[in-house]
Parts: sequence; structure tokens; C-alpha cells
Amino acid sequence: MLEGKTAFVTGGSGAVGSAIVRVLAREGARVAFSFHSHGERASALEAQCRADGRLVRAYPLDVLDAKACQSTAKAVEDEVGPVDVLVNNAGVTQVMPFAMIEEKDWDQMMDVNVKGMFLVTKAFARGMIRRRSGGIINMGSRAGMRVLDVPVHYAAAKSAVTGFTLSLARELGRYNIRVNAVVPGMLTGGVSDNVPPKQRDKYNEFCCLSRAGEPAEVAELVAFLASDRAGYVNAQSLFVDGGI
Repeated sequence: MLEGKTAFVTGGSGAVGSAIVRVLAREGARVAFSFHSHGERASALEAQCRADGRLVRAYPLDVLDAKACQSTAKAVEDEVGPVDVLVNNAGVTQVMPFAMIEEKDWDQMMDVNVKGMFLVTKAFARGMIRRRSGGIINMGSRAGMRVLDVPVHYAAAKSAVTGFTLSLARELGRYNIRVNAVVPGMLTGGVSDNVPPKQRDKYNEFCCLSRAGEPAEVAELVAFLASDRAGYVNAQSLFVDGGI
């Protein structure tokens, strides 16, 4: 499905990120991914994929460092190949009531989840524009699209992902670059690990499938959107939530 394509995934050492890396590689893509503070996990993932005969390479990256984003984009293009698919997966969350959120908490949430997405996309989109082809997939959240009991600063940041996706899809469509968002529900790993047990039980109660999703199930949708099979899917936020 992805033979001949090169993908770059931010936050590739986490639960969802590593699943995305594995599935993209399984589908035949050359995959580069970034990590920030989990070098051992990144090295292990790289080694596992290579043992399966896949071309996968890890890059250390602080998504808030504009120069590092630009140099990483160049390195990936030189060492792995021109990037056809960008997956903006890196993100953070923090379980905290509104009254206790400090300015630094708000700034961190906006910086990593929104500014980081902007800086990485700017660095990699330039090559796509030159080649007049590409696909960008942003990881959203139900927190930014529904009335839910979630941290306000996280919901605000994820709402920005929706606006970023819609506007960028419009602007880059003239270059044959598609921009979509994937919106997971409750998962068995990743940021969902911070959800209190009571809220997990409530989710399962109202979910049509009565369970949390698996990171690999999210990764399968990402792989589809990255492929030519999704050639007319653009400016969409696709839910992977079991039916809520």
C-alpha cells in the first residue's frame, strides 16, 4: 500500500507513535521518526523494524526547536528519502482542573501540541510543495471536538489541531497535498494512560464496542490516509473511537 513512499512520524517512541511506525513500515514505506526523551525505546523500535527487513531510522528532535526541525527535515531527505507523508503525532497532556492550571502549564500544552506541529509541518511541507505532492496527518483528540470532562488547556490545544488541519488543507490543496486529522477515542496506551479509572469505565459504558481501542487500530487508519487509496480524502477529521 505504501511501497516507494517515505514517511516521517513525530513522537515515534510512544505507544501510538511506535504503532504508526510499525504499520507504515509493514506497508512498505521507508520510515523516519523522531523521539525526544526515550532514546532506548527509539533504538529498540528501530532495531525491531530493521530485523524485519524494514528501512526505519530514528532521529532525536525537540519539536519546539525551529532550526532542529529544519535540519532534521534535510537529514531525513538526504538519508532516507524525500518525505511523502508527515504524521504529526508528538503531543503531551496533563490532568489538572482549570483553577489549578498555571501559565507555564498552559504554555507547555500549546507549545508541544500546537507550536511543535506548526514548526515540524513548516519544515517538511516545503519539500512537498516543491514536488507538488504529499500527505499530512495530524493527531487530534475527541477532547477538542466534544463536550467532555477533560483538561481545558489540552482541549484548547487539540481544538487548534482541527483549525490547523482545515486551513492547511485549503492552502496546500493547490499543490496536491492532502491534510487530514485522525481523532482517537480512549486507547490502551499513550495519553489515555492519564485518564482516571472512573472515566475509563464511563467511556466503556457509552462506547458501542464497550472497550478502549488499541494503538495499532489508530495506526491502520493513518496508513490508509497516507496511501494513494485515500487520494480524495482531504480536510477531514476521522474518528477512531469505537462509536461514541
